[in-house]
Amino acid sequence: MSSSSEFEDYFDTVIGHIEDFVISDEFKKLVQNFMQTYYQEFDECEENKIEYTEIFNQYTTAIEGYIVENLEKRMNNFDMERFSEELCRRKTQLDGEIFELLFSLTDFLAFKELILDYKLYKERHLSDLDSGIQINRISTSIL
Repeated sequence: MSSSSEFEDYFDTVIGHIEDFVISDEFKKLVQNFMQTYYQEFDECEENKIEYTEIFNQYTTAIEGYIVENLEKRMNNFDMERFSEELCRRKTQLDGEIFELLFSLTDFLAFKELILDYKLYKERHLSDLDSGIQINRISTSIL
């Protein structure tokens, strides 16, 4: 039987690897492209559309697939079931962007919050661009 120290070490090792590759341009592009494709489908309303579930499933498949593939390359003993159990066991103790990302793979509401945050960012960013554009008339007369 494994000791809690072994579980701690295993969990910390997995999280360390995830932290390493989620900062990669490849991963950022994967998430960015996904969010860019689907953010306009989501609304703040409490009612969830059927399409949301389909999008969530696509997100889970793409992001989890990337994470698992990269962890298996780095760790011979990676076991997603073992990691998921430990993640769920510690859910109330964990905080930070990495954990928000991981929870968004299994928790629809966490995913919806993530995509709505992205939508808000995009709308603010576009609004900021609109308010920053000034058109000045150029005088063509010569004195």
